[in-house]
Amino acid sequence: MGKVLGLGNALVDIMTQLEDDNLLQQFNLPKGSMTLVDADYASNISQSTNTLNKALVSGGSAANTISGLANLGVQTGFLGKVGDDELGKFYAQDMIKNRINPQLYIGQQATGHATALVSKDSERTFATFLGAAIEMTPDDLKAEDFDGYKYFHIEGYLVQNQPLVSTAMKMAKEKGLIVSLDLAAFNVVESNREFLHDVVEKYVDIVFANEEEAKAFTGQEPEEALHTIAAKCKIAVVKVGSKGSYIKTENKEFTISPIVVNSIDTTGAGDLYASGFLYGLTKNLDMQKCGNIGSLLAGNVIEVMGPKMDEEKWIRLRDVVREIELS
Repeated sequence: MGKVLGLGNALVDIMTQLEDDNLLQQFNLPKGSMTLVDADYASNISQSTNTLNKALVSGGSAANTISGLANLGVQTGFLGKVGDDELGKFYAQDMIKNRINPQLYIGQQATGHATALVSKDSERTFATFLGAAIEMTPDDLKAEDFDGYKYFHIEGYLVQNQPLVSTAMKMAKEKGLIVSLDLAAFNVVESNREFLHDVVEKYVDIVFANEEEAKAFTGQEPEEALHTIAAKCKIAVVKVGSKGSYIKTENKEFTISPIVVNSIDTTGAGDLYASGFLYGLTKNLDMQKCGNIGSLLAGNVIEVMGPKMDEEKWIRLRDVVREIELS
C-alpha cells in the first residue's frame, strides 16, 4: 500500500451552525464559497456568532483528506505551517491522535482558522484567516520531505501561494510521486485559472473538482468539463453532488452513483471523496471501486457536523469498504 503525503493550509475549523443566511449577507460572503479575511474581519465574524453552536476541529482541505486516509489504515504525512500558540499545539496533537505524521513548520503569525458557517440546507461557507499557514514558502520544503511516499495530495486553496504550489509539485514529481490536486472553491479557481491550467498540464496526475469548480476551470458543464480536464491529466474526477460523480481515465468513463443520506453539513464531502478514491488507488482497485469508496465516505461525512467522523462510524465504514474491495 503506497503512503500518501498531503500539503495544505493548516487550519483549525470553527464549525458554526447558522440560524439563517442573514449573516452571510451581512459580511458579504457568497454562499458556498471560501473567502479570505484578515484578523479583524475574522474577529468581527467570531463576535457576531458567539451565541451560536460551535465546534473546534483540525482542518484544511488536504488535512481532511489525509485524515480520512489515515482512518482507512493508510500511512500518511502532512506538511503545513502553524503558529506558536495553543491552536497550533491542538492541531499537531490532533494529527498525531489520528495516526498522521505531522511535519509542521512554525510561523510568526497565529495559527490559521476557518470559520465554517453552515446553513440550514447544510451548505457551508468559509471565512478563512490563513494566519501562519500563508507564511509557508518554497524554502521551507526539503527534498527528503517526499521520501517514502507514493502519492502527493495538494489542495487548490494553496494557489494563493503560487510559488509554493509549483515548487512542491515539481519536487514531488522529481521524486516519482503521483500528484493529485483538489481544485478547492469555485472563486479560487476563477482567480487563478491560468496558473491552475499550467500546473495541471505540467505536474498533476489526478484532478478532483465539483461541478462549480469544473465550470470555473473549463467554462463547461460537468460532462463536457470532464473531457477537458481528462485531456490535461491521467485521471479526472468531477463530482455532481446528489447526482454522484464522473470519472475519466485513458478514454474510459465511469459514472458513480451517490448514496442516500440525511445531509446535515457538506463540510468535508469533497475532501473525504478524495480520501476514498486515493485509498482505492493505493489498493490497486479499479476506477469504479475507487469512485464507490469515495462516494461512500463523502455521503457519510455530510451526516455529521464538520469534516470528521467518530470511531464508531469509521468502524462501520471500514467494513463496507472491505466489502467493496472484495466485490
